[in-house]
Formats: sequence, C-alpha cells, structure tokens
Amino acid sequence: MLDFENVSKSFWTGTQRKIILEDATFSVQPGVNLGILAKNGTGKTTVINMMAGLEKPDSGKIVRNCSVSFPLGFMGGLESKHTATENVRYIAALYSLDQDEVEAFCRWLCDIGEYFDMPLGTYSQGMRARLSLSLMLAIRFDVYLVDEGMPTTTDVGFNRRAGGVMREKFESATLVIVSHDMQTLSRFCTSAAVMHEGKLYFFDSLQEAKALYDYTE
Repeated sequence: MLDFENVSKSFWTGTQRKIILEDATFSVQPGVNLGILAKNGTGKTTVINMMAGLEKPDSGKIVRNCSVSFPLGFMGGLESKHTATENVRYIAALYSLDQDEVEAFCRWLCDIGEYFDMPLGTYSQGMRARLSLSLMLAIRFDVYLVDEGMPTTTDVGFNRRAGGVMREKFESATLVIVSHDMQTLSRFCTSAAVMHEGKLYFFDSLQEAKALYDYTE
C-alpha cells in the first residue's frame, strides 16, 4: 500500500549531518491507523512529507500503491492573495474533481461566510485551520496524513460537523499521525512506532510504544 524500502534521509545543519531516517523499511497497512511518536526537532514533518511525496529520500524507495493525502495543515499550493473559492477550485481541478462540489462542501464545512470570497491573507489562524481540514476532507484518499494532530478551533458547530465527516472518511481509510503527544495518538491510532535517532521501532500496542518513548526522554 504505502511502503518505505531502505529509505534514508538526512540534512546538513552547517556543522554536522542530522540523520532523520537511516535505512528504514516498513509498510503502512490498510485499515491500521498508525501513530508515530517523535520528539520535536527529530524530523516528524520530514517523514510525513516523504509519505506525501513532498520531499524525496536521499536513498531507497517509497512506493505508493494508493492515494495519499497532503499533510493536514499543509498550505503549500494555496495562494494567500487568492480567495478560498479560487484556491479550492484550483485544487479540485488538480485532482480532476467537480469544482462546484468541492467548493460547496468547503463552504458548508468552513462556514466562514463572506470570508470565503476574501484573500487567504486576511484569514486568522483558526480560519486557515478550518480551510485546511475542509479541503483535505473534500477529497477522498486511501491514506490521510496528519502532522502533530487535528487542528482545534473554538467553534463548536465546525468541530461537530468536521468530527462527523472525519468519522465517516476514516472508517474506509487509513490514518497516519506523527506527533510528540501520546494523547493525540490514542484518540485515533491502533498501532504505533517510536522515531529515535534515525530509527523507527514498531509496536502492536500504544502502551508499548509509550514505554520506549518515555525511556528515551
């Protein structure tokens, strides 16, 4: 489905080489929601971006025999000078989807009124979070990627609508979350891995993963 085959990734920091992954081989299994525990600064976002195809590994191969979402919260491809209407219709066209349906869905879920027809540069952080989640949920993927957890807003109505859509979408899809927070993973995931010093250690239970994660702190 989504396979990493001997994948390595590192960055040069200016003084040393920072290893993100070293010869990692694993598969994201259909229907098994995976949580990856990792401390801040260890490369969580890099791993999720490689899954999405936004970054390439230094070596090895990533095989996607499925549709993989962009990471939740990723705003790349969206233009701040353009309106939400213009942005979501552009993304819908990229995925060969009905532009009217995608726009209508995002308008309903976001529920930001006239702001939907205003440039993204005028949006608050909460409004951007609504648009990001709405756009991801407007497109049906086999695998949904989440970096650091679901966005939270103070709008009860939006949270209720989005929660209902997520439950429906995730029943027939696979979820991958990378986070430093065990509580976030426990809400959605059934298996977990710990990312530590360029290695991924996989466990069948969240508690086993938490034990190793706590030990490495």
